[in-house]
Amino acid sequence: MSVKIRLRRMGAKHQPSYRIVIADSRSPRDGRYIDQVGFYNPLTNPAIINVNKDKAIDWLRRGAEPTDTVAKLFTKFDIDPAVVRKPDYVASSTDTSTPSTAAAKRAVKAASPKDASPKE
Repeated sequence: MSVKIRLRRMGAKHQPSYRIVIADSRSPRDGRYIDQVGFYNPLTNPAIINVNKDKAIDWLRRGAEPTDTVAKLFTKFDIDPAVVRKPDYVASSTDTSTPSTAAAKRAVKAASPKDASPKE
């Protein structure tokens, strides 16, 4: 199953607005989707773009491929799919001293004592 991050058209005739959704690549443009990660309204000046950055990064890490248009929209939120897929990626925030969750889990696992008692 190939998963895409793409736009789903909403709105009336000649008044499009779009949801940024996670969908199976085989489903139709306005068909069933797995999750919604944002909203895009190109008719306002300037265009309204809302993206749940955490959800988008999570789906990119899971292997979802953004379409060309969605990739351009993600650049406005400093989300680069090629960089996000790297294992040591940490989302930019005001506090950069916190380690990534994967690195934190590895550190906790390494620090935990091993159970030396034999299992019966």
